[in-house]
Amino acid sequence: MIFEDKNAPNNASGSGEKRGEERDNERSNIEAADTIAQFGVLTLPKLTKNARGNLQFLPIIGTVEGHMAAGPQTKTTKYEHVIPHLIAVCQSDEIDGLLIILNTIGGDVEAGLAISELISTIGKPTVSLVLGGGHSIGVPIAVSANYSFIAQSATMTIHPVRYNGTAIGAPQTFNHLQQIQDRITDFIVRNSGISKEDLNKLMMETSKLALDVGTIISGEEAVAYKLINEIGGLSQSINKLY
Repeated sequence: MIFEDKNAPNNASGSGEKRGEERDNERSNIEAADTIAQFGVLTLPKLTKNARGNLQFLPIIGTVEGHMAAGPQTKTTKYEHVIPHLIAVCQSDEIDGLLIILNTIGGDVEAGLAISELISTIGKPTVSLVLGGGHSIGVPIAVSANYSFIAQSATMTIHPVRYNGTAIGAPQTFNHLQQIQDRITDFIVRNSGISKEDLNKLMMETSKLALDVGTIISGEEAVAYKLINEIGGLSQSINKLY
């Protein structure tokens, strides 16, 4: 049982301030939950500020959705959500670093490259962690961070640009696809330690995939090719970011 002295204004004031803090904390938790539900992104509340620095976590999951909406049963990362979020991270004085978590099958090339360019130029410490898979356009996103990790069990698929829809069999179509491929290749080489020769060799391999051209590499192989910096998990990624 708790007895309250109604004649003690200081205690009443302190109790009111405490209740106000509790309401603010509850409001922050609700806002964080809403953010997760809408965007799959969690911003650390002000009340939980870490002495080592505040980190922002960005998941890249499922299909990277671009200008065309994916089906209702498809898990997607929508670029119209991610791009404003990255801009907010860049402008915020309360966020000190960004951790990108990837488990993606790839997706839209334009959207993936846009996300990759923003991460690589965000101006704050960034670390990426590939869990499960960082396939297709997930490769440039993974290497866009300042430092990259990949789980021991994770894989990455490297292949040429795929095209869906009507294609006109003309030199102009081929040249356009080649330009897109060159943009992806140049970005990966520029932001990782892999050589252009090794990347093209993996990309054009014909004996690894049954119905396609390309290569699936393990976490250890990704590190051996210097595509990814290091084998590691969540704790290593967070410590590196700090």
